Amino acid sequence: MGAVSDVVNMGHWGRMRAWLLAIAIAMLGTNALAYFGQIDLAKTIYTGSSFPWLAFIVGGLCFGVGMTLASGCGNKTLVRIGGGNLKSLVVFIFMGFAAIATLKGILGAFRVNVLQAPSVSLHFDHGQTLPALLSGGGGMQTMQLAVTGAIVLAILIFVFKDREFRQELDNKLAGLVIGLIVVGGWYLTGHIGLAENPDTLEMTYFGTNTRLAESMSFVAPTAYTLEYFGYWTDTSNIITFGVATIFGVGLGSFLYALISKSFRWEYFTSSQDMINHIGGGVLMGFGGVTAMGCTIGQGVTGVSTLSLGSLLAFVSIVAGSAITMKIQTSLMMREA
Repeated sequence: MGAVSDVVNMGHWGRMRAWLLAIAIAMLGTNALAYFGQIDLAKTIYTGSSFPWLAFIVGGLCFGVGMTLASGCGNKTLVRIGGGNLKSLVVFIFMGFAAIATLKGILGAFRVNVLQAPSVSLHFDHGQTLPALLSGGGGMQTMQLAVTGAIVLAILIFVFKDREFRQELDNKLAGLVIGLIVVGGWYLTGHIGLAENPDTLEMTYFGTNTRLAESMSFVAPTAYTLEYFGYWTDTSNIITFGVATIFGVGLGSFLYALISKSFRWEYFTSSQDMINHIGGGVLMGFGGVTAMGCTIGQGVTGVSTLSLGSLLAFVSIVAGSAITMKIQTSLMMREA
């Protein structure tokens, strides 16, 4: 949200360039793993042949609006909780509950029957990826290299042409590290986590909720984390990769806050502030599940697969956030 806010309100592209750098690093590393046979990108939630375009648009817009109202996306919510922000704890609970309702509950029926119904089937060997679309399903490896190289080069040129960004160590380091973490997640779940199931004798992705290769994402894992707490004594309930990322980000933020002595309690200042954050959490939970990812889950992890759906969701998230910021600014000016 901060990256979008900087661009919309101040015309500053520093954090947005960091986001794009993370995408470029993740895209390059992920497709390199796929090219060398370390992971199979066809075995992810992002690259299936079904293209539910309405779900990507509506879910992305809802998530963008939600993260603006809630003062940050799912990842930022966890970071703020670790720093002592009680408002973000409320957002986390409502986001997780809305995500559960959208995955398995009453909102799930609306998601499946209405938003995912007008789906387009893309009959390519490698699903809805940009290389598959351009190659028509044939010559995939060559096209994958060409497309990945062209996009990564274009992003890097745009990112590093700015002198101010070249001098900002924090943004460069953030983009590099986040991109590499996404690549590491793909390798961990898509290569190390792939093994023969002793019951079925089939190759299975262990340690993920989807039973497919996964990497960093923060909305559906929030739902699974609440389920893990709620069904603690259920022996079939395990800590998956997604649940572990929720614990990891929160714990890492808490430790950093202690070390940097920046930990402090924050709470709601008004009823309107509380309503905004609760509404934002609900919209993020619904939108993140509907769009199959958040600013990280689709905006970096999904886009790294070159999925058309991820690109559409990413644009929708940014648009939803930018439109909400414009409306908020307009309302503030009227009140002034």
